[in-house]
Amino acid sequence: MNKELIDKKLDELLNSKFRSSFKLGEKDKKYIKEKGLDKIKEHAYDFINKRLAPAVILNDGKQTPMRGHPVFIAQHATGTCCRNCLYKWHKIKPGHTLTQDEIDYVIGVIMKWINNQYRR
Repeated sequence: MNKELIDKKLDELLNSKFRSSFKLGEKDKKYIKEKGLDKIKEHAYDFINKRLAPAVILNDGKQTPMRGHPVFIAQHATGTCCRNCLYKWHKIKPGHTLTQDEIDYVIGVIMKWINNQYRR
């Protein structure tokens, strides 16, 4: 995974008024502290594999809640919430099942954002 690419992408996302408006709240940070970052990463893999990785997603564009879990907030903040945003921000085309490398990249972006927010 290219950490420089992820850092560059997160910097680009800061220029979006919408994407940069997402922040982890105290409740989210408490949840992360209770569960640990490794467990949050497991949740991220589970959510991405079920909600973003399939080639066809029936409710694409509406599959990621705006709140309820730190990963959901991170997905909106990082443009990894649906296949259209994934293409717009990360140039990963819709219409195919995400490869393991693509999934790992998405998780890398999400977890880097969560780590940055959690440590603030």
